[in-house]
Amino acid sequence: MASRARVRAPELIGKGGWLNTGGNALTLAELRGRIVILDFWTFCCVNCLHVLDELRELEEKHRDTVVIVGVHSPKFVHEAEHQAVVDAVERYEVHHPVLDDPELATWKQYAVRAWPTLVVIDPEGYVVAQHAGEGHAHALAALVGELEAEHAAKGTLRRGDGPYVPPEPVATDLRFPGKALRLPAGSYLVSDTTRHQLVELAADGETVLRRIGQGGRGLTDGAPHRARFQEPQGLALLPDGTVAVADTVNHAVRRFDPETGKVTTLAGTGSQWWQGSPTSGPAREVDLSSPWDVAWFADRLWIAMAGVHQLWTYDPETGTVEAAAGTTNEGLVDGPAAEAWFAQPSGLAATADRLWLADSETSALRWVERDPDRVDGFAVRTAVGTGLFDFGHRDGPAAQALLQHPLGVTALPDGSVAVMDTYNHALRRYDPATDEVSTLATDLREPSGAVLVDGDIVVVESARHRLTRLRLPEEAVRVEAVAHRTQRAATEVAPGTLRLDVVFQAPAGQKLDTRYGPSTRLLVSSTPPELLADGAGPGTDLSRELVLADGVTEGVLHVSAMAASCDDDPHNEYPACHVHQQDWGVPVRIAEGGADRLPLVLAGMDDAATG
Repeated sequence: MASRARVRAPELIGKGGWLNTGGNALTLAELRGRIVILDFWTFCCVNCLHVLDELRELEEKHRDTVVIVGVHSPKFVHEAEHQAVVDAVERYEVHHPVLDDPELATWKQYAVRAWPTLVVIDPEGYVVAQHAGEGHAHALAALVGELEAEHAAKGTLRRGDGPYVPPEPVATDLRFPGKALRLPAGSYLVSDTTRHQLVELAADGETVLRRIGQGGRGLTDGAPHRARFQEPQGLALLPDGTVAVADTVNHAVRRFDPETGKVTTLAGTGSQWWQGSPTSGPAREVDLSSPWDVAWFADRLWIAMAGVHQLWTYDPETGTVEAAAGTTNEGLVDGPAAEAWFAQPSGLAATADRLWLADSETSALRWVERDPDRVDGFAVRTAVGTGLFDFGHRDGPAAQALLQHPLGVTALPDGSVAVMDTYNHALRRYDPATDEVSTLATDLREPSGAVLVDGDIVVVESARHRLTRLRLPEEAVRVEAVAHRTQRAATEVAPGTLRLDVVFQAPAGQKLDTRYGPSTRLLVSSTPPELLADGAGPGTDLSRELVLADGVTEGVLHVSAMAASCDDDPHNEYPACHVHQQDWGVPVRIAEGGADRLPLVLAGMDDAATG
C-alpha cells in the first residue's frame, strides 16, 4: 500500500451531541482499531442524500470493520435545530452514529469546504483520504479493502459490533409524508416517504383506506401488495386518470392506477444520471436523478429533477423524456430554459400559463412560461429569492422578501401562489398582481406540499406526520422579519491573482479516462459577477488563475468540477468507469495578506489534499 502522510485525526466535537448511540458520546480513542468514515452532510443537500445511499452497501458489507459517523454540519438556520436533525436521521434511515455539530466545530477542525465531504481515518487514528462530492463509493470500497488487509497484517484491526444503537420506532399512520394529491373520488393520496409507500386517506384526511407498496426499499412493479418504492415524493394526476409518482431514491417516475391499484414504471432505469449520460430518449432507457415532484403542464409531465438541478419532461404520446430547463449548474440564473440555473427544484404547481416551482437551495419561488422569442420554447423567471446564501422570513415586496428552503407550491384560485416555506415552518403567499409576499400561517412543522379543498388548503406537515386543514385567511399573519446568510466563515484571499486548484487523484487501481477527450471539467463563476475580472467560465484544466476585480471586497466563488476515472486494467477491454463531481460555493473576503491559492479537494489522499 502506498505510503501516506501521517496526520492525526482531530477529535469529534459538536454542541448538539450524539444520535444513534443510545445516549453515549463517542471518541476517536474508542473507535481505535476500526476504519472510520466521517460523512460531513446536511439534510437540505440532495448530494448528501445521494452519498447516504451510496454508503449503504459498504456499511452493510463491512459492518464488523467500518464505522461510519455522520457529522451533521448545517447550512440553514433550521438545520441547526437539534430536533430537526433527529427528524432527518429518521426520515432518511441513517443507520450509523451521527454527531450534531450546529456550530461547525468539527467541520472547521477538518478544514471541510463543501457538502458532502468524506474523510477516511485508519485503525490507528490517522486521516488517509478525503473526498468531496458524490460518486466515490467504488474508491472507498477499494480503500477499505486495502486498509483491512494492511491492518489485519499489523494486528491493528479490531473486528466486532459497531456503536450504532437504533432509536425506538414510533407508531403513526404516516411517517414523514412528502406530497399529497386529491383524487377525483374525494380521498387523498399521500406519499409516505420514510415507509416507502403511498397511502390513500379518506376525505377526513386521517382514516387510512389502503396502502400501496410493501414497505421497505425496492423498485418493483405490480399489485399494491407487491410494488416497492424508495422514498417517493411528488404526485400528479395525469389526463388518463392515473397518477405519476416521483420515486426519488429509485431515480424513476412511476405510475399508479387508482382503479386497479397497479404500479408500473413510466421513466428511469433505477440508476442515477451522471454527467455525460443521455438527456433524452426512450423513457425507460434514460437515467434520472432524484426526481422530487411532478406536474402536468403544456401537454406533458414536468419533472423537478432535484439531483441535477434541472427540469425534465415526459411525453406520454412518444414515451420519451428530455431535459427541458437547466444546465446542471447549481445557482439562480433566469432566461431561456436551456440556459437557466436551478438549485434542487423540489416543488411544482401548474396553472394555465405558468409552471410555478420551489427552488429549495436558493430559497426561491420561480416559474416557467412560454418564451415569446422561441418557437415552442420556454423561459425561466424568478419571483422571490436572490441566490444560494441568503434566506430568512421576511414579507413585503418580492424583491426584498425572503424564504428558507421551500419544498412545495400550490396555485390558489385568485392567481396567487401558496409556498410551503419548509424551514420557516410557514405557509407563505406570493401575489403576482401586487408583487408582494405575505404569511398565511405559522407553526407548521416542515410543510412540504398542499392541496386545495372547498376553499381550504390541506397542508402536508411532514415532521408532524399528518395532513393539516387550514382556512385560507383574508388577511395574512404578520411576522417579524428575519434575514440570514449561511454561517460558513469567509476565506480571506489576497487581492489580485488567485490560483484555484481542484485536487483530484484517481483512486488506487484507476486512471483518468481520456479515451474520448479530456476527462475533467471545471466551471467557475461568482456572486456578484463583478468579483471576477478574469477566469470565469468553463474549461477542462482543474487549475486556473483567477483575477479578482479591484473595488469588490467580498463575494462567493462558485466552482463546479467533474473528473472521470476508469479501472486501470490493460487486460480488460471494457473497464468500469466512475464519475466524481462536486459543486462548491466558497465565500471569500478580499484582504491584504490573505491567501493567494485556493485548494479544493475533489478526491485525494491526505498528503495531496493538504498540499
